Amino acid sequence: MHFLPTERVALFIDGANLYSASRNLGFDVDYRNLLETFRKRAHVIRAYYYSAVLETEEYSPLKPLTDWLAYNGYTLVTKPAKEFTDAAGRRRIKGNMDIELAIDMLELADKIDHAVLFSGDSDFRRLVEAVQRRGVRVSVISSIRTTPPMVADELRRQADQFIELAEIAPEFTRRQTEPRPTRPTASRVTPAEPYADAAELG
Repeated sequence: MHFLPTERVALFIDGANLYSASRNLGFDVDYRNLLETFRKRAHVIRAYYYSAVLETEEYSPLKPLTDWLAYNGYTLVTKPAKEFTDAAGRRRIKGNMDIELAIDMLELADKIDHAVLFSGDSDFRRLVEAVQRRGVRVSVISSIRTTPPMVADELRRQADQFIELAEIAPEFTRRQTEPRPTRPTASRVTPAEPYADAAELG
């Protein structure tokens, strides 16, 4: 990773995308260490975490994580997820946070030197291009080591710097994910299984 100590950096974490990538690579993210990893390299002025939240009467699997993030240096951006049943009768959850992330990055562009996007979604290519036109460097963190790759080719090409998640993961890996519990446990400092009980968010 190439960062300058004086750079004003903002992190933009697509929660569902990072969770999916880390699970495919076989590790859990320690969000305390993740933030510290970037603070050691640059001046992090903001760290955003985006996630749609499915609120049920009994339990939200995301709540332990979102509660922790909100009190430990992250700016949490959430909205209610929508639950539906697909044509095959499977329970699905939809909660796309692309617009929220794009608005925040564009609004902050004049106040930062470097934006770090944790996502491989091709929909962000135009956002990255727009921010670059304002003089901001953009790093994309995702993985090409998963099958299929988590990052879209067009997003990877657009970024000033592509960072392979698998290569930097040891700096903020909690533990290997197998075997994994079915629910996050209350004892974790930074819960890492927020989507374990839910279908994919997208």
